[in-house]
Amino acid sequence: MRGTVYKSTGSWYTVKVDDGRFFECRIKGKFRLKGIKSTNPVAVGDIVKFEIERLGDDAIGVISQIEDRKNYIIRKSVNLSKQTHIIAANLDQVFLIVTLNNPKTYTLFIDRFLATAEAYEVPAVLLFNKIDSYDIDELAEVKYLAAMYRDIGYRCVGISAKTGKNVDEVKQLMNDKTSMFAGHSGVGKSTLINLIEPQLEIKTAEISEQHLQGQHTTTFAEMHDLSFGARIIDTPGIKGFGIVDMEPSEIGDYFPEFFILKGDCKFNNCLHLDEPKCAVKVALENNEVSWSRYKSYVQMVTGDDDTYRIDNYGEEK
Repeated sequence: MRGTVYKSTGSWYTVKVDDGRFFECRIKGKFRLKGIKSTNPVAVGDIVKFEIERLGDDAIGVISQIEDRKNYIIRKSVNLSKQTHIIAANLDQVFLIVTLNNPKTYTLFIDRFLATAEAYEVPAVLLFNKIDSYDIDELAEVKYLAAMYRDIGYRCVGISAKTGKNVDEVKQLMNDKTSMFAGHSGVGKSTLINLIEPQLEIKTAEISEQHLQGQHTTTFAEMHDLSFGARIIDTPGIKGFGIVDMEPSEIGDYFPEFFILKGDCKFNNCLHLDEPKCAVKVALENNEVSWSRYKSYVQMVTGDDDTYRIDNYGEEK
């Protein structure tokens, strides 16, 4: 049988077949994908083949094959630094939900996420949530950030999952597509999904006052069919976002505004650091590319800061 993985709990997978039935499946023996040391060899969104085995009165699926993926979003595993974690596969787009505070989404986190989406060919949209709660200065910051990412070519939408502002625009973008929602815990993923499709009744949690961090409400990725012909993958809150399998020489290719300039650099292997006649550095000095993005790029290339608590745009304004 052949179907799509809708839910992964680490050892069991819920698979939906074409006629709408769901089967609980497990993996046959040791299952490893070529070249990927992953904590979860099968991810939500994967197309798998499986056989049915009878265990008493129960029919259990045994996954024997994963079909080639169109794309996927991957990051370093939280606990095992040499392992990776595939968050979801076969996506039409990913929505990264960004909040200015409560909790704060730092620019380095945004840029790491976008670079990974570029590397694995997943179109990304930035949703700036909670715009109903910001004062004039904070709204100016949101507009500044959105303008910066729009200039690069990313779709940016200011929304309020609380009031519903611009949520119809998000639904339009989701029509007939498989979309993943990602972001830190507490940015409003579950609230937004419940507004888009109330009958899902996904759990939400209050922000922790002590640390201004979100409480984890989703513990594993899960795909949902929506009433207007879309599919959504809800993911656990992502705290940090370590990049995976990117050589320093290729990271610049995943910053679209740097990639465009690459051909004008004196050296075709230019890392845009200290090399002479670097087109990216010239554009930087002329304020044609963002200092914020450049700092994120340098941190990713040098590995100086493998954290997400860095805001690179503050000094720029």
